Amino acid sequence: MKKLGHWLTVILITILFIGNIGTLGVQAADNNTPTNDEYLQKVKNKGTLVMGTSPDFPPYEFIAHGKSKIVGMDVAIAQKIAQDMGVKLVIKSMDFDSLLVALQTGKVDMVMAGMSKTAKRAKSVDFSNIYFHGGMDLVINKADKNKFTSYKALTGQAVGAQTGSIQYNWVKKDVKKVQLKGMDKITDLMLALQTHKVAAVVLDQASAEAYANNTKGLMAIDAGFNVKVPGTAIAFPKGAQSLVNAANTSIADIKSKDLINKKYLPEAGKYMVSGSFKAQKGKQAQKKSKANNSMWAYKDFFAAGLGYTILISAISVVFGFLLGVILSLMRLSHNKFAQVVATSYIEFVRGTPLMVQLLFVYFGLGLIVNIPSLLSGIIAVSLNSAAYVAEVIRSGINSIPVGQTEASRSLGMSRSMTMKYIILPQAMKNIWPALGNEFVSLIKESSIVSVIGVKDLIYQSKIVQSDTYRGVMPLVVTMVLYFIITFGISRLMKHFEGKMSHE
Repeated sequence: MKKLGHWLTVILITILFIGNIGTLGVQAADNNTPTNDEYLQKVKNKGTLVMGTSPDFPPYEFIAHGKSKIVGMDVAIAQKIAQDMGVKLVIKSMDFDSLLVALQTGKVDMVMAGMSKTAKRAKSVDFSNIYFHGGMDLVINKADKNKFTSYKALTGQAVGAQTGSIQYNWVKKDVKKVQLKGMDKITDLMLALQTHKVAAVVLDQASAEAYANNTKGLMAIDAGFNVKVPGTAIAFPKGAQSLVNAANTSIADIKSKDLINKKYLPEAGKYMVSGSFKAQKGKQAQKKSKANNSMWAYKDFFAAGLGYTILISAISVVFGFLLGVILSLMRLSHNKFAQVVATSYIEFVRGTPLMVQLLFVYFGLGLIVNIPSLLSGIIAVSLNSAAYVAEVIRSGINSIPVGQTEASRSLGMSRSMTMKYIILPQAMKNIWPALGNEFVSLIKESSIVSVIGVKDLIYQSKIVQSDTYRGVMPLVVTMVLYFIITFGISRLMKHFEGKMSHE
């Protein structure tokens, strides 16, 4: 019981310590907010205006067909705002429900993602004036057009909406007797609709029409939503009135010239390619369009994602292994403090999801120091892997008979020499298969970094999904590439395991 109480105390202290770090970080962020707003001047000084967005929401923001470039109405407006400020626009892509967190932790200067201006959101951020008003539509399969003529006909059905969106909150609050399924990406919602996992998807009207017009077998309907949809606005950090004023000046100019209807929306439409080739005429045009929509046409996207995945995995394997060795030795040492630190770390990391750890490194520590998304991903995956590697190595060391240690010590070898030349070499042979399994798991788990905008395989597959309006094939290609990597690692580890067994 005393031992149990001891560990409970350690865990409680650890939780309180982490909580205090977060609180101090928030307080620091609040205290650093100047009384005289200098946000605009800071943007001008660094020469860039960083826009956070989730590029799966045409015509607001999406990936240009065949290019690794984010375009759309929101991007055009942001370019105008940046130009009026005399700075360069930089776009950061991430999941929709992470955007406001990124804004509050200083990762981005503003958020433009077809975001509705609501009173609840306004408690955490400052909004610009509304620049666009849209309605709310249902996207359904054409085969169900006579079945679902109104949202009231969806009783008992599964309905999809983007997590964190106003549509998701509205369905959750006001639409009764339906099964609400939330997903981070609209491309995933469209795939769920096409594969009949959901009966309908609730979307902003402009985006619903964009997906319906460019995806074979889908259609958008006005389902009789009796709800007042808030207008779309730009989110800025709380207290950044200088940025809000600058954006409002640009928005006023855009409205006076009607640039959204006359220029921005038509330009966005040019980047969108119909999946059903309605806009194509003649067999040659259709054949060319299909070729451009093939997975081979996106080989550069997958190659770039493969490079990032291998880079993150390779670095994380090295640092995870080195830190794992240190932690295992600390846990096996006779130093009580080292034992407590190592054990607390291992148990805490193994007891929390990698997703939470990644978001804490990127957003939580971002309150104190600005860590780029790629580096955050490497740090989070390395620290997570180290906890598991430490336990694998510890079990290997414990598997060596104590007589080996006693014999080496009787020959005059020091404790460190015994561990380095006698124990660890034998332990490595015992734990090699388990270590290989951990490395394979690390490669697969590294896919989580896509949620903070790291352009790994998963991130690139979602870009291809958005660009081609094809849900399954990008996933098939991604699975094959992951299999090639993990199978290659497994064969390599097996090769070295065979060499060890013959020594």
